[in-house]
Amino acid sequence: MIATETEVILITGGSSGIGKSIGNFLLSKGYKVYGTSRTPQKYPDASFPLVTLDVAQKDQINTVVQEIYSKEGRIDVLINNAGIGITGPVEETPNEEILKAFAVNFFGPIDMIKAVLPCMRKQHKGLIINITSIAGYIGLPYRGVYSATKSALEIITESLRTETKDFGIRMANLAPGDFATDIAQRRFHSPVIKKSPYEQSYKNTLQLINNHVDKGLDPIRVAKAVFKIMNQQNPKIHYKTGSFFQKFSILLKRILPDRIFERLILNHHNL
Repeated sequence: MIATETEVILITGGSSGIGKSIGNFLLSKGYKVYGTSRTPQKYPDASFPLVTLDVAQKDQINTVVQEIYSKEGRIDVLINNAGIGITGPVEETPNEEILKAFAVNFFGPIDMIKAVLPCMRKQHKGLIINITSIAGYIGLPYRGVYSATKSALEIITESLRTETKDFGIRMANLAPGDFATDIAQRRFHSPVIKKSPYEQSYKNTLQLINNHVDKGLDPIRVAKAVFKIMNQQNPKIHYKTGSFFQKFSILLKRILPDRIFERLILNHHNL
């Protein structure tokens, strides 16, 4: 289904990686696309408008949503894509960095949803897609904080769907696996501390994580998954996209005893 020009899409974190891929793909399908970036001036050649927004700043969120709604008269789809990575032993990760990760990956999307819900209620329709992560289904070593932020977003979407069902608003989560983006360069890494009890295992795992991203899939697959969700009359709650192994790992967690699955995770990370 090709959209009309009046259908307005708002994508947070639209300047690069998955967000940029989603925006370009939806633009090619005829949607009116707005993206957000903390520094849109760095992307003068963007294919769709980028507006200044830090999703950790609630006042900026309300301003951006109202400006777009006033200009276009509608916001049909919100895609909560903006996020940051974070790695490190939980014990050695500074609390301020943990709070920052939750501010961007969890509270930011929640504040975006709060800002667009009144607009969508007026329209009696709307769709919200939260880009989470397959990591949100599994407590991964040295990615515990990141997994927790994405898991929290997955779960609260379930609640939001039940609370907004009478307003004509649809919601879904899309959990990607490893895709070829620049997230490794923008991720907060707790430093590898010399003589730390975690030094060698964290160092090895960090290299493994970066290798997975470098060898990740083309983010156009996420864009196509988003498009497919948008064309579902009654979207499911949870969608996944990624390699066969990454998606299969979620199934394994459901069917295997906890300790056996934990052993698989340890073996995979050479821990």
